[in-house]
Order: sequence, then C-alpha cells, then structure tokens
Amino acid sequence: MEASSEYPKVESGEGYAVANLADLGDGPGFRKVRKGLGVSAFGVNAIVMPPGIESGAHFHDEQEELYFVHRGAIEMEFGDGSVHKLGEGGLARVDAATVRKIRNVGDVDAVYLCAGGKDGYVGRDGRVPEGEEQRVRALHDLSGDQPG
Repeated sequence: MEASSEYPKVESGEGYAVANLADLGDGPGFRKVRKGLGVSAFGVNAIVMPPGIESGAHFHDEQEELYFVHRGAIEMEFGDGSVHKLGEGGLARVDAATVRKIRNVGDVDAVYLCAGGKDGYVGRDGRVPEGEEQRVRALHDLSGDQPG
C-alpha cells in the first residue's frame, strides 16, 4: 500500500484509501479529506473549530453542502436569520446560494465534516460481487458459535 509524501499515514490500495482524521493534519482548521484520500466525485473536508470561534458568512455558486457534526456542538446561522444548534450526530443540508455562518458553542473543539457536490444523486447502484448472495449479514459471535 502506498502513502503520499504529503499524507504519509494514509494507506491506499487498488480502489480505496483509509486514514484517521489525525492523519490529515493537526490543530484547528481544515482537514483536506478529498485531497488526502483522493476523493474525486465530490468535495469533502473535516473542520476542527476551537470553542468560541465563528466562521465568516459564505455561500456557493453551485455546490449544495451537507454538514455532519462528529464531536462537540455548533450553531449554524442562515441568511434568513434562523439559528440551529447541532450536537454530535447533527446534520444540516444547505443549498448553494443559502448564506451560512458556523460557530462553536461548546466547551471542546467542534469537529464536523462538510461534503459538497452538484448535479444530483446517482441512484442506488450497489451490487454484490459474483459469488456473494447478500450485502448484509450477521457476523459470527466472538465465541466462535455459528449464529442461529
């Protein structure tokens, strides 16, 4: 498995890349997930925002964004003046032209993922490889007994 010189801890193989958020940088600011893992179908970054910090207001020309709060708590303020608090596990979809501002309202670094794209949903195109019967199945329990 290869690793890039810029992101030496990212492991990649034929058709995949894996890493930990810490492998993409340290301290506050952007973690370039798209660049670090070689994502080409959409934009995606993780942001580490210290307590008491607020982003500037911004919007996009084309890309819709999805925000997911991994750790901490943020408030999102939208162009219409509404404010929504998102804790761990919180999600927000924001149209490209909608003005948004984000602030960390917690006591710890907020960590959130932002994915952006345009031109719509591809559709359900998942398939199982030849020889597989299903995409989801129970794992054997740790005692080694077969389920069921």
